[in-house]
Amino acid sequence: MDNRVTHTFEDHLITRQNRAEEAFLAEFEEKKPLLENAHVLVNPYFINPLCALILFKTQSPASATLTVHGRRNARENLVHKFPEGVSHALPVIGLHENTDTRVTVALSTGESRTFSVTAQPLPEDVCRCRNISTSMNYFGTNFMFLTPAGKNLPTAYDHAGDIRWMLTINTMFDIKRLKNGHIMTGSHRFCHMPYNSTGLVELNLLGKIYKEYRLPGCYHHDHFEMADGNILALTQDFTRGTVEDMVVLLDRKTGDILRTWDYTTILPQNVGGSGSQDAHDWFHNNAVWYDEKTNSLTISGRHQDAVVNFDYETGKLNWIIGDPEGWPEEMQKKYFFKPVGDLSKFDWQYEQHACVICPDGDVMCFDNGQYRSKNPDKYIKNRDNFSRGVRYRINTEKMEIEQVWQYGKELGESFFSPYICNVEYYGEGHYLIHSGGIGWKDGYASDALGAFIDPKTMPGTDICSKTVEEKDGVVMYYLEVDGNFYRAEKLSPYHDGENAPFGKGVLLGSLGVTPPFGTIPDVPEVEEVVDSWHQLKIEEDEDRLVFHGRFERGALVMVLLQGAGGTHGYFINTAATFHLAMCSGAYLETDERVVKQNISKEGLAGRYDVKVLIEDKIYQTGVSLFC
Repeated sequence: MDNRVTHTFEDHLITRQNRAEEAFLAEFEEKKPLLENAHVLVNPYFINPLCALILFKTQSPASATLTVHGRRNARENLVHKFPEGVSHALPVIGLHENTDTRVTVALSTGESRTFSVTAQPLPEDVCRCRNISTSMNYFGTNFMFLTPAGKNLPTAYDHAGDIRWMLTINTMFDIKRLKNGHIMTGSHRFCHMPYNSTGLVELNLLGKIYKEYRLPGCYHHDHFEMADGNILALTQDFTRGTVEDMVVLLDRKTGDILRTWDYTTILPQNVGGSGSQDAHDWFHNNAVWYDEKTNSLTISGRHQDAVVNFDYETGKLNWIIGDPEGWPEEMQKKYFFKPVGDLSKFDWQYEQHACVICPDGDVMCFDNGQYRSKNPDKYIKNRDNFSRGVRYRINTEKMEIEQVWQYGKELGESFFSPYICNVEYYGEGHYLIHSGGIGWKDGYASDALGAFIDPKTMPGTDICSKTVEEKDGVVMYYLEVDGNFYRAEKLSPYHDGENAPFGKGVLLGSLGVTPPFGTIPDVPEVEEVVDSWHQLKIEEDEDRLVFHGRFERGALVMVLLQGAGGTHGYFINTAATFHLAMCSGAYLETDERVVKQNISKEGLAGRYDVKVLIEDKIYQTGVSLFC
């Protein structure tokens, strides 16, 4: 048949990295190069063009000091000393773009060699630094890591605003450094619209993925490493009609779900709504924090304008920070705080992100300020609004709250982000404030979220991110870059743990069984070829397939997997969708009629012929799957 369906199969990135690592380590062990003939591998794991790996042997145990030379002067050098051994694998992080980078390896034996390493080119459409203001005295050789809120890429900038690290895959949401020195962020693999990924990935700065933690309800927004290494991850249950209202505890070793907290058992769903709330996305959980002192979880719910705290063991609600308007009176009296102190400077937070519990129990968050009211008659236009970092002091015995710090209100619309963003607590009076969702239309703060703004095709528009670090009331760092970025995280390129341990990366957890639709319409199967207008595409990898196609709104569409044991039918939602929140536009299509559906291979076995039901006909695709 004339196949108008594109079918691709690609091994998981972990599998491809495992093969590459086995190959270069086998060559290394065979040739056993000394420092003078060291193997230098640029981008050894395929996804970081600004890194390299230097492999060599020494005839006796020796420690190695690596220096990645600065572009301008020696003060910019990145220097790290590695432990003693005879087999050496030195990760080179922070290669310079568009020029060779000098890299020196000095051994404790006195031997040294300087290499000239050429980075691979970056993608054309990277987000450049527009403006940076800081000093080496303050910022040193740290990098500011920004995670994408669209089709841009995870990027890190040095003190001069140069790009020194990047992943060429769109990993999702926050980057956090784990206790072992690795980083954890959301997988780049699509799972569910509008921005859910298959799970979390643990990787190093070379881009080597050690583990992917898959979740049946996908992953979104945030995660948190517990003291024992287990991971809190935000998720949901798509089978029940609501989203972004669950957190789970993952076993770090196995990926198994150890505990689940369901917010529908903690909070009412139809009260206290923000201007973006609907019944489907009633809470919109965008952050989670565990506080060991109180053994409690604190979560941020954008669509209830609420920072909520509940007991880790029992799930019992403890308190809520936010405007109490619209909540039941009995809940206002029991769980909400009364403002005290200088009320002329006090503001509630609205549609906030990134809650943080400070060591003394104070609560910080990024107050986006979208609408700045629960009453539609009092909504504030974006051009008249402000966003800020804010710190509240709470007294849970008296149920009183005092605003003790803020940054951003004085900047008005120039710092306004209606979505995403974060704050970080470094120490008393020392904070990061990241306004990553700034958008402009005709010189004013845009009414549209940045994920829906494309300055290349929309005249008069612009999007950018602004990241600030303040210490004792003084701005010590300011970075402005192209594009919207979800969060900012300052990290050093090297750490005291293992910087490049080898070993086979693994897939953990489960995507679960994708539930088939209950019935398949009784329509004829035809021999004709599906119209190429539909742009049907099936992307397959080891544990799932993703179906892509273009259909008129409201069309009846199903994917059918026909096997020896029967046919599994999966309904494809083609209804028009209006998004009141869009924390990452990574999976958005320019044509709103294009849809995609993730189908897990779990629960499937054997050969399946893929067919597509469109309205009143079933079409063959010529594609077969083996599960």
